[in-house]
Amino acid sequence: MLIDESDDSLKAIDLLKLSGIEYVEYDIKKFDDSCCGELPTTNAPSIFAIEGIFKGLEKINEYISRSNPDLESESAYW
Repeated sequence: MLIDESDDSLKAIDLLKLSGIEYVEYDIKKFDDSCCGELPTTNAPSIFAIEGIFKGLEKINEYISRSNPDLESESAYW
C-alpha cells in the first residue's frame, strides 16, 4: 500500500489492521529519493492487489469489503 502523512492514509492503515488483511507499506515520499523517481499519477493511500488497484480511502473500503465480506464497511454509517 502506498501511503503518505495524510489522515486518509492513517485511516486506511487502521482499516486494514482491523480487517486482518496483511499488507506492506511504501511511503510515497521515499520514491523521490530512490532510483524510481516520483509517482506523479498515483495517489496515497493506494492499494495494489491481485484484484486490482484501489486509489483513495473510498476504494480501499471497497477492497476491504470484497476481501472480508463479514466486516461491515464504515461507509454503511455515512
